[in-house]
Amino acid sequence: MTEATGEVFDLGYQHYDGPREGRMRARQALFVNGVRTAIGLGRGWQSKVLPGLLFFAVMVPAFLFSFIASTADILQDVPTHADYYWIINIVILLFSATTAPEMLIPDRRDRVIDLYLVRPLTTTDYVIGRWFAFFSVMLALVYAGQVVLFIGLTFAADEPLDYLRDQWLDIPRLLAVGAAIAAFATSIPLAVSTFTIRRTYAAAIVIALFVITPVVAGSLTFCEDHGHGRLGAVQSECEPVTGDAAKWLALVSLPEVPLHVSDLIFDDDNESDVAELVREHSSAVPVAWLLILTVVPGLVLWWQYRRMAL
Repeated sequence: MTEATGEVFDLGYQHYDGPREGRMRARQALFVNGVRTAIGLGRGWQSKVLPGLLFFAVMVPAFLFSFIASTADILQDVPTHADYYWIINIVILLFSATTAPEMLIPDRRDRVIDLYLVRPLTTTDYVIGRWFAFFSVMLALVYAGQVVLFIGLTFAADEPLDYLRDQWLDIPRLLAVGAAIAAFATSIPLAVSTFTIRRTYAAAIVIALFVITPVVAGSLTFCEDHGHGRLGAVQSECEPVTGDAAKWLALVSLPEVPLHVSDLIFDDDNESDVAELVREHSSAVPVAWLLILTVVPGLVLWWQYRRMAL
């Protein structure tokens, strides 16, 4: 029989002599990790399917409109940049509703948040890092189709340089509207995700908000005909069932909130009933409402994590 033997090596205490990158490096790592999480990098292929499909759905209209404009010579009839935002808005909101919970909930459920919040990171650093990571992904998603559409319409014109000179103001407009839509689509889903540890529940709640509120707004602002003449011609203006309050109740429709601001910036008149009612307000009302629905959920998100840290 052989006896077990062991050896002890005295290596001494080794000081770390490498670079100390500090708090900013931790913030950067948190941001990069958030972006990778949002687009499904570092996870299985299943986590990449839905973001990929929604990105494809956003890009298809841009390529389609560009192709039609270049082949059919009907540039003036192709949907504008403001119309494009109305077309892809529901896809943007679905992406945010299904992806945002992934940014926060696994960290809380698996107690990884406790490791993140060890110094030098603070709860504010964590919230800001996650918010801006998701905002950056949403911004890229919103801008991608608009860039393709603008380039496509420019080269579809008979004189691309003349078109660019005449339409250059569309660039700051689509950038401003895109930032507003991305911020709005970032704050609400992230705030909802702080109230549950199940991603499915958080996504379902956000989708329900985006689906139910337009129905509620439509029912509360339903237009009632007062009289008809020969052949059904309306003799008087259609009166909403809620009267003068209808223009305020029209703001209940959450998916259309950033789109009303888009119409203001692009000076476009959307033909939906809700949009017509919102236009009865001064320009400050839809802008203020968008700010409230972006800032307040962001504050709720921050406050919830402050409470967790106490």
